[in-house]
Amino acid sequence: MPATDRKLSMDELARPSAAEHHGRAKRPIRLVLDDVRSRHNVGSIFRTADAFGAEGLVLGGFTPLPPHREIEKTALGATLSVPWVAAPSTLEAVRGLQAEGYRVLAVEQTVEAVPLPAVRIDPSQRLALVFGNELNGVADEVIAACDGCLVIPQHGSKHSLNVSVCAGVVLWHCIQAGG
Repeated sequence: MPATDRKLSMDELARPSAAEHHGRAKRPIRLVLDDVRSRHNVGSIFRTADAFGAEGLVLGGFTPLPPHREIEKTALGATLSVPWVAAPSTLEAVRGLQAEGYRVLAVEQTVEAVPLPAVRIDPSQRLALVFGNELNGVADEVIAACDGCLVIPQHGSKHSLNVSVCAGVVLWHCIQAGG
């Protein structure tokens, strides 16, 4: 590391407060969690959504809801900066988002899933990304209702990534691809 390099202080980072961030314009991307069971994963996804300026989260099915200390442990306050709604049915939430003009893509390993590097994002179109349960992935009926699927190419022996890691990778790509 060059001798002149150093970590930035919190003041130098000049981050907005949670309230300021909550009120700012966001990227037209929503993250939909379909029966994600781990509160730590939910909190981590809140923090990722905050970092990339996502418009909000839809917590579907039995996905745990804030406030909860285990969610806050990883969210670090992002439950206050990222708008969210609870949806008893992820399927109905997907249909509702489509009715509002969102392109809804499930992040799942399917026969016709588009590899993430090939996914093209129209920055003028609203986008919703559906992430599934840690064991079962996105429910079949939710996949069937989506406008398509995307998949992260993997080269190791494991067949999936942790859902919070997956959300970070996919959201970063969508932000980059959408300009």
